[in-house]
Amino acid sequence: MKKSPKWVRAAQIILGALAILLAIVALTTSGPTSVLILIAIVLVITGFEKTITGLFIAHNLRFFTIGLGVLTISLAGLALTYPVSAARVLLLILGFSLMVDGFSRIADGLTNKSDKRLVRGFTIAVGILAIIISVGINIIPFWGKLFIIKLIAVDLIIIGIQMITTGTVNVEAGKKKIKEKIKKIFQGHGQSGKRNSK
Repeated sequence: MKKSPKWVRAAQIILGALAILLAIVALTTSGPTSVLILIAIVLVITGFEKTITGLFIAHNLRFFTIGLGVLTISLAGLALTYPVSAARVLLLILGFSLMVDGFSRIADGLTNKSDKRLVRGFTIAVGILAIIISVGINIIPFWGKLFIIKLIAVDLIIIGIQMITTGTVNVEAGKKKIKEKIKKIFQGHGQSGKRNSK
């Protein structure tokens, strides 16, 4: 398993927590304009998380992951600057950016060897769910606007949980390795002390 920078894992936890917090606010907010802006901001956060993991954690499709992360940020940024009056177009943009984020998570889960198998499986599952929801948004026109917005918000909460899980599991694994190394050092000193006493 390849090592990954600790600060990247810490960033995943912080960004995941921020994504969950904003998505929960989006779920509990009644104004559609405010909700759409919050969702776009959360998608910018998820895109940023994928970009930094692609940049600083080595895996086979890292450049693909970086590209999709940047595309997610770009699309979500476009949604933030788009006229709110065209709500349907805005939802389509957000749906497509969610799809791009889903593909980036699948790519990361398939090729990122620094993550544990269970974490990678969870990442892939979250990516697939994001794609399914985004496809539903784009091909089922009779879904209500408010329902679609809330559905995206729920999915973004799940993505936030995945981000925190990935960061936490790898941080804990890193701590465990450090503890094991310290234990070996003390054991080595203890054995050398016994030899000297003899």
